[in-house]
Amino acid sequence: MTKNHNLSFVHQFVPATAPGRTPLLLLHGTGGDENDLLGLGSALSPGAALLSPRGQVLEHGMPRFFRRLAEGVFDEDDLKTRAADLAGFIDAARTAYGLPAPIAIGFSNGANIAAALLLLHRKALAGAILLRAMAPFRAPVTPNNASTEHNGVPVLVLSGAMDPIVPADNAARLVGSLREAGHAVDHETLPAGHNLTQADMSLAKRFLESQFIANEPA
Repeated sequence: MTKNHNLSFVHQFVPATAPGRTPLLLLHGTGGDENDLLGLGSALSPGAALLSPRGQVLEHGMPRFFRRLAEGVFDEDDLKTRAADLAGFIDAARTAYGLPAPIAIGFSNGANIAAALLLLHRKALAGAILLRAMAPFRAPVTPNNASTEHNGVPVLVLSGAMDPIVPADNAARLVGSLREAGHAVDHETLPAGHNLTQADMSLAKRFLESQFIANEPA
């Protein structure tokens, strides 16, 4: 694992060992850090490069990617600013490490900022897996490159039927907003709470294999 201290986010970078495999951008949940999802990334796409930044906001000492006003109530102005900062980091890291656009794997708070990237900075990601994500904005938003044609990307949203944090109607609104933005969204609701299960792993791995790995050069 390596770190480039000239980039704007504290992060971990694991170089690829499988040439041609799409890199993963790992985005942790509240209280996590740049090490949290490295094992998950390696399990989901063995040999892929892993880029894992640490959120720059602290909430009671716990790292997050953007501020919130209360549980489930986001500071949307801060979210837009932080999403732009993260998009800038991705662009700089791609140059520094020689990477194509990554697939975001985000959990909870990390999934929420990944959703904001999909809506506001459409060129930043090649795809995304959003684990226990909420709709990041209350009203429709305009992407920063709205005047530039850009096809949507494959997105998998995995929700928990018993999730106490993400109501079903909120997850449905998220899926609707992503589809309206042109992304190809698969949505599965699992018999789970906010924590991840083996079913999440299986579905995420199947999604990566069908949407990306199967199309990679041998």
